[in-house]
Amino acid sequence: MWEQLLPGLRIKIFLTVLLGVVYPLVMTGISQLIFPHQANGSLIKAGDKVIGSDIIGQNFTKPEYFHPRPSSAGSGYDGTSSAGSNLGPTSAKLLHGATKMDDKKNEVVDFDGISLRLVHYCVENDIPFESSAPLDQFKDANGNLDDVKLIKAFSNDKEPLVFTPKKSIPADAVTGSASGLDPHISPANAQIQAARVAKARGISVEQANQILTQFTEGPGLGILGEPRVNVLKLNLELDKKYPIKH
Repeated sequence: MWEQLLPGLRIKIFLTVLLGVVYPLVMTGISQLIFPHQANGSLIKAGDKVIGSDIIGQNFTKPEYFHPRPSSAGSGYDGTSSAGSNLGPTSAKLLHGATKMDDKKNEVVDFDGISLRLVHYCVENDIPFESSAPLDQFKDANGNLDDVKLIKAFSNDKEPLVFTPKKSIPADAVTGSASGLDPHISPANAQIQAARVAKARGISVEQANQILTQFTEGPGLGILGEPRVNVLKLNLELDKKYPIKH
């Protein structure tokens, strides 16, 4: 019996050592030697502090920063919950958003939807638009847009709110990527945001565009994909060159 078992056992031990120990160590060594930055997570540091990765997006909401594309990964850009919305192009939830009741029985946004994102993008970036009802009707007591009211207005079967920008809006401004982790936005999206960022930082649009041009990446290998801008790198350079004065 052992004469039959031993050859198989020896092969198993050999392959376990080869593929489970030797191969991973060799690949790790080669990666550390040739691609150390990528092998260690493509980390971005400020001094000795790790502040992110150039392959995973982060959320920016302040007016002085360029904003990333929407994310459905966990609570947003969560590397442990990488995912898109998985909603089809005709989905009412994708188009108009959805609400839910929280633990305190308050109605809150469950999913913001393209229409709501479009409103915020236009308002934040001073893009002219037409609306079938004044947006002032959908503001709260503090004068801020009430997202729950807007979602309900867009979802109204009898008389839905119609909101139309007067200029073309890049798709990545209001739609998320399949992974929810995309760190890039299109140059067109960034160019629209440049005026807002420049105003908030007290610089000229030309100065903002100079940095934007500097951080615009071409297609991979010159032919793969589209030109893109890494939002985290761009915002870090803005803070370095044109810091906000408090």
